[in-house]
Amino acid sequence: MNYGEAKTKIKTVNLRKVFGTGNSRVVAIDNLNLEIKENTFTVIVGPSGCGKSTFLYLVAGFDKPTSGRILLDNTPISGPGPDRGFVFQEFALYPWKTVLGNILFGLEIQKVPKEVAREKAMSYIKLVGLEGFENAYPHTLSGGMKQRVGIARALAYEPSVLLMDEPFGSLDAQTKKLMQQELMRIWEETRKTIVYVTHSVIEATYLADKVIVFTARPARVKGEIDIDIPRPRTFTDEDYLRHREKILSLLDEEVTKAFKEEKQKLPKQ
Repeated sequence: MNYGEAKTKIKTVNLRKVFGTGNSRVVAIDNLNLEIKENTFTVIVGPSGCGKSTFLYLVAGFDKPTSGRILLDNTPISGPGPDRGFVFQEFALYPWKTVLGNILFGLEIQKVPKEVAREKAMSYIKLVGLEGFENAYPHTLSGGMKQRVGIARALAYEPSVLLMDEPFGSLDAQTKKLMQQELMRIWEETRKTIVYVTHSVIEATYLADKVIVFTARPARVKGEIDIDIPRPRTFTDEDYLRHREKILSLLDEEVTKAFKEEKQKLPKQ
């Protein structure tokens, strides 16, 4: 993809997020500056606890920066909005609602007319491959199917940005691979701007147009790698392996740094 021609969808300017006060104060994100282009699939990786999910929550508007700004289409984000959909790691479905009912929920809140809402929900049920399961309840579905419902629900009110926080982290290896393939298919059909957080460099290299590596806490941009490999990608392809090693080399430095810092905090014996 030619990033020079693509419009900037999300931009952070000197973003900073601090939790707590005094001795319990934790700087999660500090002086974070990045740009995410429209219609691209961006994956964020970094050491555990570095602020990846915090960043997503700030973009979603679930929390507010301590300082700095996040711009969406050049407008500051001040709170949640229908222009951003969110897919959580946990399935977060309403157990008393059917597949259709879960997907309709956001549309009902937006007071979309019933017939229009149902037609839209059914179209997204078809998009995620759940035709025939619209009247099923969450407890009858597999993990992969539940996450499909979560994706359909996030897409149903047609956000321009889809935020995904380790959505396949709890799935078994075979289901995860299938869901990655399905997500690629859905993205190619919808061309939403996707921002995806994962711990897996393998997954990041497989999915992304661009991988952004965060530093150990506080999160800053360690590096950005454009994954200029045609899709579908294979895990044994030489170009895939070359890009994966680039990401790993950047990430390994930060993981080692985080480990040393945590070790220093341990009480001396």
